[in-house]
Amino acid sequence: MNQEQKEILKLKKDKNAVILAHNYQAAEIQEIADFLGDSLELCVESSQIEDADLVVFCGVDFMAETAAILNPSKKILIPEPQAECPMAHMLPQKELLKYKRRYPDAAVVLYVNTMAEAKAEADILCTSANAVKVVESLDEDQILFGPDMNLAWFVQEQTDKEIIPIPEKGHCYVHKMFNMADIAFSHENYPDAEVLVHPECDGEVQQLADHVLSTGGMIRHVANSSKKTFLIGTEVDMVTRLRRENPDKLIYPLLDEAICENMKLHTLDKVKKSLEEEKFLVTIPQEIADKARKAVERMLEVSL
Repeated sequence: MNQEQKEILKLKKDKNAVILAHNYQAAEIQEIADFLGDSLELCVESSQIEDADLVVFCGVDFMAETAAILNPSKKILIPEPQAECPMAHMLPQKELLKYKRRYPDAAVVLYVNTMAEAKAEADILCTSANAVKVVESLDEDQILFGPDMNLAWFVQEQTDKEIIPIPEKGHCYVHKMFNMADIAFSHENYPDAEVLVHPECDGEVQQLADHVLSTGGMIRHVANSSKKTFLIGTEVDMVTRLRRENPDKLIYPLLDEAICENMKLHTLDKVKKSLEEEKFLVTIPQEIADKARKAVERMLEVSL
């Protein structure tokens, strides 16, 4: 652990703060986090924070918003406010309302990768880990599902309900990098490896993989598998965590270029300044937060 990390840990203790980080954060951020996880795990952890005065969220904007929604009486800080998720901005509230008018009898299931104003218009949220379970929990047979078209495809493959992706081309730019040739090429080089990909990858990529899993699912699978070699089809720093936690296994990225530049906007220097100056505060209008909280809590009731 370097000097800056040690200073952050001292500041964290002095400020009675908690640092939450997503699996896609760089190694130096992962190492100082109190909790490291995927979107669902971070939602659960956010809902259970009790004693901390400050929560520093190292992830993209919608994740910090979700933490703020679930902790209205706490200060939620994001070290770099420009750490935005492009996909989350592909379904603004105004666009969502158009779809709701077009399909008045459909239930609205939104991926947690949406902004608070859109969450406020959802019946329930989901993550890549629980999307099928959430959809199956609903009485409606027609589901408006957004904003990721590939996660919508993944769900449609496992349910008899009608899944309507909104918007039609919503996607994660990192997971769209993967293609069938990546898997074919990797199989040639690592014939004994298991290929794990994220459900934000294109459907044709999902079909070629050995397993389609959330990042939390990947962690559990690698830890419990008798296999020794894995190819990981998601953001490259997922491999960073998997290698650290499974030193006896061989774990490789399916694509070295699969980097979420938005996640990487958080740095140790920015985390330190966030703690020192207690910025940048995540704020959500109360009316929007109250409505969005119902959709988040409904998801947690289904998931836990």
